[in-house]
Amino acid sequence: MDNKSSKHILINIKAQTLALCSDEAVLKQYRVSTAKSGIGSRQDSGCTPLGQHIIAQKIGDKASKNTVFVGRVPTGEIYESSLGAQHPNRDWILSRILWLRGLEKGVNKGYNERGGCDTFNRYIYIHGTPDSEPMGIPYSHGCIRMRSDEVIELFDWVEEGTPVTIVES
Repeated sequence: MDNKSSKHILINIKAQTLALCSDEAVLKQYRVSTAKSGIGSRQDSGCTPLGQHIIAQKIGDKASKNTVFVGRVPTGEIYESSLGAQHPNRDWILSRILWLRGLEKGVNKGYNERGGCDTFNRYIYIHGTPDSEPMGIPYSHGCIRMRSDEVIELFDWVEEGTPVTIVES
């Protein structure tokens, strides 16, 4: 998979899939988990935003698989089930982070009549999650969760500026 610049990502919330595409061809498809709270862009909603985005920042290049991130910074921990048992309420962000920026003012960028709706300021990512977490069903706090091996693979195939479209179905 060369030519990174022609790639784009399509996330389908109803299907709970993320497709890496080049032109109209699907190069790779993954099962993901989007927000348990559903679709939305309002600040603090816990929802996954729709619309046109880009990958604003790639974080975690060369980090070990299952590296734990808090505030986009590696904690020095490597996730394993015993660590998960010690912190059962943590929202695990593992391995890699693709931080999204919305491109549509009032939809997923800036503010609208309901207040803040900015994907970047809401810290919406595509990121790794423990293998014990479900895929294929909405379960996140707004982000797009992937298996660690798969988010590492995707991270290596895309670059900052890669378009990301999130659709309902």
